[in-house]
Amino acid sequence: MATLRRAVACAAFLPALLLPAARPLAAQVSTYQLLQTFSDLLNQIRVNYVDSVTTYHLMRGAIEGMLASLDPHSYFQEHRQSSRIDAWHAGLLGWTGIYVGDEEGAVVVMSVASGSPAERAHVSPGDRIKAVNDTVVAGLRAPDVQARLVGEDGSKVRIRLERGSRLQPDTATVTVKNADIREISVSRARTLAGGVGYVRLEEFLEHSGEEVSDAIERVSRRPAPRRIILDLRGNPGGLVAAALDVLSLFLRDGQVAFREQGRNPGANVTEIVHHDGRFSGDRLVLLIDQWSGSSSEIVAGSLQDHDRAIILGRRSFGKALVQAPFYVQPAGDLVMLTIAHVVTPSGRVVQRRYEGLTVEQYYALAGKGGNAEDTTTTFKTDSGRIVRGGGGIAPDSTLPAPAPPPAWFMAASDSNLDYAVADSVAAALPSGSEAAAWIGDSAHWTARLLPSLLDRVRKQFGVAPHLDAEPAARIARLLAARVAEVRWGKEARQDLLLATDPDVAAAVAVLNRPFAPAR
Repeated sequence: MATLRRAVACAAFLPALLLPAARPLAAQVSTYQLLQTFSDLLNQIRVNYVDSVTTYHLMRGAIEGMLASLDPHSYFQEHRQSSRIDAWHAGLLGWTGIYVGDEEGAVVVMSVASGSPAERAHVSPGDRIKAVNDTVVAGLRAPDVQARLVGEDGSKVRIRLERGSRLQPDTATVTVKNADIREISVSRARTLAGGVGYVRLEEFLEHSGEEVSDAIERVSRRPAPRRIILDLRGNPGGLVAAALDVLSLFLRDGQVAFREQGRNPGANVTEIVHHDGRFSGDRLVLLIDQWSGSSSEIVAGSLQDHDRAIILGRRSFGKALVQAPFYVQPAGDLVMLTIAHVVTPSGRVVQRRYEGLTVEQYYALAGKGGNAEDTTTTFKTDSGRIVRGGGGIAPDSTLPAPAPPPAWFMAASDSNLDYAVADSVAAALPSGSEAAAWIGDSAHWTARLLPSLLDRVRKQFGVAPHLDAEPAARIARLLAARVAEVRWGKEARQDLLLATDPDVAAAVAVLNRPFAPAR
């Protein structure tokens, strides 16, 4: 601001004859006039600006500025970057398992695919990416960083991450392989105690509806009504058509799933379910968090409006825009353009406000509901419950957010200290040990694992790591899951993670009570 005031003050002392006479603003400047202005401005910068700049740099800035003036999710991507993403989706390139997005001026990990190299490295949603392969990402948008997180199968990506407070952050650098893993919809499906069926949906892809249906049939025991947990935590969204397929499993014939509203008449669509869903009479709890976005929020909002599910967790991300790809000449560069808003059956706009906000302000409101004016208007569910729009989906019951492990744990993982500790404990277990006994004795595995890891970290890095109770419990849980996998296999690992997940425990408790929508 001081620099700006100085510049204005200097201009005030210029002789009046050096300044052009002010012209009255025309009621409406023609497109031709604006193009003339732009062309003249471009030439003035090229000739007179103090530093040497290329025409490419100026034009790229103009394109990005034009899209940024629309909304925070429309973007431009050069062909060489978009073609890498296309090759990844086609299975021609490997992947770290990291999905990224923009938040508060930083590129942030939105979700981590189950079983991916990034999960092995303990990368967590919310981690801020500072550099990829020693290239600082400041100034890059998330789509371009995403293109740097895919590559030839087996190639390595060096990622510098930041976690915690922005004023005093923890930092760590990890090496993650690009692996031949595919984007998946259902990553986990288990039968929990009492016959509760648990299904984790990672992303909304072409066959998500079929996969969710098949998974529920496998893990949810009869007789009806079944009791189902659908886990959308960390699900960044995906295909809107897939959201409709999933909703069609749980809604009844004639119910509105959602609406799309755009300026182009072709973008205005009301999606209606045309048959009773396969599980429309079953009990359902939906888990969401601040990283549940887009299609996840469409599903959560629709099921909430129809009083069809109880929503547990944390307020969702707050993005419900329909985007479509357009390719521009001459190079075939990609423009991802927002063409419609998604509206829930009750009329709620889940998308948080972006008009009048900078990109940084917009992303600072992720999962926080936005300003008061976003949520003062009330809407009613089918049973008359009050719900609000703007700023994501507020759960019917809010659960505390887990604390991420400290950054030094990622460094320990990068040096394989975590696996060394867990594998040594797994090897020392008696031959007759049972997985159920290990899973159910958290005090035992915490005492066996955590002190050993802390001791190795002190010796390896020369630091005395401090742990509060919650991060300590989470690290011990991750180490115990590794022990279970080494000793009894991947199924035992999943059993331990689910058995010790507080959100899942809360969902099971809800399903075991007389079922009625929260009021």
